[in-house]
Formats: sequence, structure tokens, C-alpha cells
Amino acid sequence: MRRPAPDNARSTMDISGIIPDVRGEVRVRVPFHDVDPADVVWHGHYFKYFELARCVLLEKIDYDYDAMRRSGYVWPIVDTKARFVKPVRFNQDIVVQAVLREWELRLVIDYTVTDDDGVEYTRASTTQVPLSADGLELHLGTPEILVECMRRYILNGKPT
Repeated sequence: MRRPAPDNARSTMDISGIIPDVRGEVRVRVPFHDVDPADVVWHGHYFKYFELARCVLLEKIDYDYDAMRRSGYVWPIVDTKARFVKPVRFNQDIVVQAVLREWELRLVIDYTVTDDDGVEYTRASTTQVPLSADGLELHLGTPEILVECMRRYILNGKPT
């Protein structure tokens, strides 16, 4: 029978290159104030939906925006990409899913917007980088707090 690694070995385990399956998902019913005169969601509002799913994802790794701020970092979005496959309309129920693609040096998160039948409406991604909260200077490397949060998630399947 295999025994788990002692806590001190687990706390120093090299997790570089490991990308766990971390997802955040929200359901949204498109409100009237998010659509244009053609009853189609205005493209800028998709980023609100992505933010909702991203927040769920970040909570799962125990590094949400409050934790980021407490740790001395801000994580602005520096790049976005979106492909609007089909229009989403007023009062439509959609599922927005965020999936962590990269976490070392930067956060890269992919998004999909689908309906309950799995029909894809939008694909997107965002890239965030760590800046010091006080001087807003780029942090070279992965902040240790994020490494620790990811280590806990990878080893335990959830934050502790």
C-alpha cells in the first residue's frame, strides 16, 4: 500500500508545468440592458460574463481578487481574444465556463459560452499578469502565494 508523502515533502513538491483541470461556471439569463436594438448581446457585455465565471474559477484555487489584493498584487488583463460564433439574444439562458490554461508567470483563462444543449456561441481567452499593488510594477516570476494556492489545489483537489 502506498503511503502519502509527508506534509513537509508535499509542501516542497515541484508543481511547475502541472496544469490542473480548474473550471468555473455560471449560468446567465441575458438581461434587456445587455442587448442592442437587434436584441443581440453587445460584444462588450460578454466580458462581464467572463468575469463572473473567472471569479468562480479563482475561488476554487483560493486566490480570488480579495486574496490577490491581500497578497500585494493586482492582476490586470493585458490581452483578450474573442470569437463570436453565434449571436446571443435577449432573455436567452447561457452557460459561461472559464478554464485555467496557464498559471505560471501569468494567468491565461479560456472561456466558452454555450446553451444548455451545448451549442457554442462564443470562445474567448484573457491573459493577466501580476503587478505589485503599491508600485504597479511587473512582477517577474510567479508570486509565491499563487504557487502555494496551486500546490494546495493540485495536491488536494481543492484549497485547504
